[in-house]
Amino acid sequence: MQESLSAQDMSSPDAAKAARSRLLRLERQVRRDLGMIEAAPRAWVPAHDEANLLHDVVIVGAGLSGLTIAFGLKRQGVERVSLIDAAPAGQEGPWVTTARMRTLRSPKTLSGPDLGVPSLTYRAWHEAVHGRKSFDRLDKIDRIAWMNYLNWFRSVLGLSVENDSRLLAIEEERDHLRLRVLQGGRERAVSCRKVVLATGLEGAGRLHVPAVIRNGLPKERWTHSGEAIPARSLARKRIGVIGAAASSFDWAVAALEAGADSVTLLARAPSLPKTELLDWSNFPGFLNHFSDLDNESRYRFTRRMFAFRTPPTVEMYERAMAFPQCRLLAGAAIEAVGIANGEIAVKTTVGDFAFDHLLLGTGYRIDLAHRPELAGFSGLIATWADRFVPPKGEVDLDLLAYPYLGPAFELVEKVPGTASMLANIHIFNNAAVPSLGPVCNGITGLKAGVPKLVAGICRGLFMRNIDYFFQSLDGYDKVHFQPNIGP
Repeated sequence: MQESLSAQDMSSPDAAKAARSRLLRLERQVRRDLGMIEAAPRAWVPAHDEANLLHDVVIVGAGLSGLTIAFGLKRQGVERVSLIDAAPAGQEGPWVTTARMRTLRSPKTLSGPDLGVPSLTYRAWHEAVHGRKSFDRLDKIDRIAWMNYLNWFRSVLGLSVENDSRLLAIEEERDHLRLRVLQGGRERAVSCRKVVLATGLEGAGRLHVPAVIRNGLPKERWTHSGEAIPARSLARKRIGVIGAAASSFDWAVAALEAGADSVTLLARAPSLPKTELLDWSNFPGFLNHFSDLDNESRYRFTRRMFAFRTPPTVEMYERAMAFPQCRLLAGAAIEAVGIANGEIAVKTTVGDFAFDHLLLGTGYRIDLAHRPELAGFSGLIATWADRFVPPKGEVDLDLLAYPYLGPAFELVEKVPGTASMLANIHIFNNAAVPSLGPVCNGITGLKAGVPKLVAGICRGLFMRNIDYFFQSLDGYDKVHFQPNIGP
């Protein structure tokens, strides 16, 4: 019946009508569920005495993490929350821009932005739109469907987002923060008590481009996986893909399906990664309590986690290798890159190659000074190098460059007393992993990371207004008992 509708059936007017009916029922269930768990308690954060301070919290980034954080704050009665995102509406996060895999890598049953509310899960939405049997048949979640789900999530919860709004700088203004935001070509100021940077993989630094490529080629001859590029521009070209982890195979398939003449994946490692780290880490003990470990334990765990590389999905590997014009070369470390006779000349440990364009699956690098919103005070921020001396033989300069965050994901002063504003800047992106664990860089850890962040923000908002709350208590005289005693 209606529950058996699949995506293929949606072209039928009757099927589309049935899907709309199921979705309306689900939305009613969402409202009922939220009402039953007191998900919208009374607002409690006092208004600021300056009329221009409109926001208690500004969340920068309205993708998966930003929307979930906004929902979490709403559930705790923090109402003056603003979401801004540099992308146009419907393009927040990587799902329809730089993500090139067909499906998510996470299991379809993984919970995330729902924060434990069953009617807000992806499964509930999918079954409403496509039917229960469709979900039963589903292997992995289609990334476009995931974006549609997030758009619905945002809509059903009434989360308002200011799109096309790029954060330029964070400044201190007396007892609060002032954000400089570029929106529609015009700069404006936004005042707030706290800001959360939910800015994704690049939000803590920059794209990692090996120096041999950055110095050897003009920019128009290479594209990083974190950048958008029209797939048609890869047609009829000889493509070199640098790397052989997940993003590299996503690149390869995108180029091959766009009509590339050939694709060669150059992998420095002698074999492909086989282990998905997030599968191991998805248990409450680790996700909830990693941040309770001492510095040495957190450092050792993080160093070991970072040694894992993300494997491609079997589907993307098989799709790539099914093309006769695709080849994979392991143990191919790059030694030199340059331009020769108009071609990209790449010298590796397994031979020399000529390409028309390079696609990079080389990841990201932590570099707070590179972030415009942090650059003005990045030298005041404590890093792991400022707080921890690794044991002999375990020095990792890349890891030591990560910011050393407090328990609420807040930045910490390198020298106490030099930058109190840092306590009101919360980092919910890849930069937080060494301090708080993998709870802020994907679906898996959201259920642990967001409640911890939200609790920390609420704690800060309460503590900084403690005199106000005492005065409120001291003068509290609402009458609850007034018996009607007759003559």
